[in-house]
Amino acid sequence: MHVDGRIVQVNISAGGVPKTPVEEARVGRLGLDGDEHQHDHVHGGPHRAVALFALEAIERVRGDGHPLTPGGAGENLTTTGIELSRLPVGTRLAIGDSVVLELSSPANPCDVIKGAFSGGRSGRISILLHPADSRMYARVLAEGVVRRGDGIRVLPPAVDSDAAVHAELDVLDAVERDAWLTLWRAGAEAGEDIRIIDRGDLAAAAAPNLPGSVFNRAFGIRQIPIALPEVRELYRAAGAEGWIVAGSGEPPWAGARSDEIHGVHAAQIEALSPDALDEAGPAGLTIRAVDTDDARDVAAWVDIVADAFGDEGGNATWARFGPLLARAKSEHALLATVDGRPAAAAATFIRRRVAWLGGGAVVPWARGRGIHRALIAERIRRAMDAGCRRVTATADVGTASAANLTRMGLPKIWTRALYRVDVDS
Repeated sequence: MHVDGRIVQVNISAGGVPKTPVEEARVGRLGLDGDEHQHDHVHGGPHRAVALFALEAIERVRGDGHPLTPGGAGENLTTTGIELSRLPVGTRLAIGDSVVLELSSPANPCDVIKGAFSGGRSGRISILLHPADSRMYARVLAEGVVRRGDGIRVLPPAVDSDAAVHAELDVLDAVERDAWLTLWRAGAEAGEDIRIIDRGDLAAAAAPNLPGSVFNRAFGIRQIPIALPEVRELYRAAGAEGWIVAGSGEPPWAGARSDEIHGVHAAQIEALSPDALDEAGPAGLTIRAVDTDDARDVAAWVDIVADAFGDEGGNATWARFGPLLARAKSEHALLATVDGRPAAAAATFIRRRVAWLGGGAVVPWARGRGIHRALIAERIRRAMDAGCRRVTATADVGTASAANLTRMGLPKIWTRALYRVDVDS
């Protein structure tokens, strides 16, 4: 049987680094038996079940003067013979007699491993800075036992693999989480009782006085299901009904009820057709950035947003924190007028060269005239000018908003749901 590489070392720990070698370990859906993580809001979960690091990369890092050793960067499997981080996401690794892994994403360096590097410079194994020398995460396609010395065969991605989609979601979700955190913090700054968790991939809010999913929502369970008890406790302690964002058809616990089904739409900006963005809307339509130094301009934007989303928290609440949101860092508010009359409002949140198109709202008298599509096009054009590489948005499945996003060149790449967490659960 052809072998491309081998396991040099199998490593586990009770948390933290270095992980220490063992002769063998069983690999299950969530990783190696007996292995724990010091930062379980960053590592672990089905999409980051196993961390791998090539001995070749370790030796290059050591050659730069860093005291790195196998297991020192927290990898579970130290390999040789394969340049792991040069392989595309989705590549499968058949190990020994039974285990099959699927590369899911690079493993970004964190503070836990700083001691393995001179001056704490763990960025030496960032894939952005050193593409050949990153650790890699993998999900488990076939469980079994791995042993020191096991052979590794490199296999192409499976035809039905969604590894690339999950890798894309990791980037898009991080930006969307930041956008929601910005919203929640604006509400809290305005005096609302909004209890926020912001830790690693987990972002959640509970607002006992603001019913509805906007201020009682949790992100990150797709990556770190281990955080589910913490999220449940957040809502229990607040006495608030909550909603957890997770994949449609992948309930985070048995019997979970899905209330809303959303599509995640996304595209690389360079792939968008200029023709698709040629949406001018009706005669007399003007779309411009809100002048955040002009109280009347901000108020016009807030009034439309409050009317559209005020059923979750009340118009008065949105009116209080809306100006703070409009002026928040990375938030780009737009106001649309028809013949000078306020007709629509929207926002774009930009971070990490990704543009997240927040909810756009068109007032009743202006609907059905192509203004929503014009808002999408204008936000994408502005994202291009800002140097963004990706654009993403969410919309309820089967709605006109979803159809507009698809028409503008943003296909649905993922379907997710809001799963209700009852107060007494």
